[in-house]
Amino acid sequence: ETNSSHTRTLSFFLGGFPAWGTAQMWSAVPLCSTYPLALLGNLTVLSIIRAKQSLHAPMYLLLAMLAVADLGLSTSTFPTMLRMLWLEAREISFSTCLTQMFFVHSFTDIESAVILAMAFDRYVAICHPLRYSSILINSVTAKICVAIVARTTLVQFPLPILLTRLCFTRVSELSHPYCLHPDIIKHAASDTRINSSYGLFVLLSTLGLDLLFILLSYLLILKTILNFATWRERLKALNTCISHICAVLLFFIPMICLSMMHRFGKHVSPQAYVFTASLHFLAPPIRNPIVYSMKTKPIRRWILRMLCQRR
Repeated sequence: ETNSSHTRTLSFFLGGFPAWGTAQMWSAVPLCSTYPLALLGNLTVLSIIRAKQSLHAPMYLLLAMLAVADLGLSTSTFPTMLRMLWLEAREISFSTCLTQMFFVHSFTDIESAVILAMAFDRYVAICHPLRYSSILINSVTAKICVAIVARTTLVQFPLPILLTRLCFTRVSELSHPYCLHPDIIKHAASDTRINSSYGLFVLLSTLGLDLLFILLSYLLILKTILNFATWRERLKALNTCISHICAVLLFFIPMICLSMMHRFGKHVSPQAYVFTASLHFLAPPIRNPIVYSMKTKPIRRWILRMLCQRR
């Protein structure tokens, strides 16, 4: 009962930014422009896919779900960051922190699974083109999307519940301007072995496993390209594959590194935490519409047509 009352009344102080003053303003300016850019890019992708009937196909439905995941990730992280920078409101209640943590990790897992589904889509399209239309139909894509949400909810839901069992005896400063599971458990006064073990299991069974299958699918794609295509087709496919692989690595590696740093890095500098977290949470919502959508011909043509009409 004591633990429970401690938990309900506890609050945390958000961290991760340099000292207030001039540095605060310099941090706020790029952040304030980053969030609208993320919203603009992903809402543009969603509106184009929704408006154009010919884009209601598996690949574009997955792109739409990726845009939704990016919007969710941005909306889960940016408000507390901007509130902290502009209003200097660093305190966050325990329940709000748990809610934010759940959504941040959930949208991260959804994005991870969608990128895996997109890699599978590319694998079937390139390695088994004749069977593509029979394997990946809209109903199958819808089932994949439902399975992604179900998996995410199933593995993420226990995390906040397990955290309410812990005893927090003091108000602590977090390493980031948003709440992350490995960061919260560092400040608990009670035994966190169950929380840490389950958090690691979630990380490895979602992001870790997804990354493994994504890299495997791209290896099979590259093998097919090098065996059968002409040089021009090889270069075109390699250009797309390399940009996708870079985006994949920039999404997965920072999160895996960040989790390991929180668990095992006792002498890691605060700047390392901030840089690694920014790479994972702030960059993808801006990068993904460019890497995955602008490199897709129908979406690129539609955007160019809209720009030309306005001019």
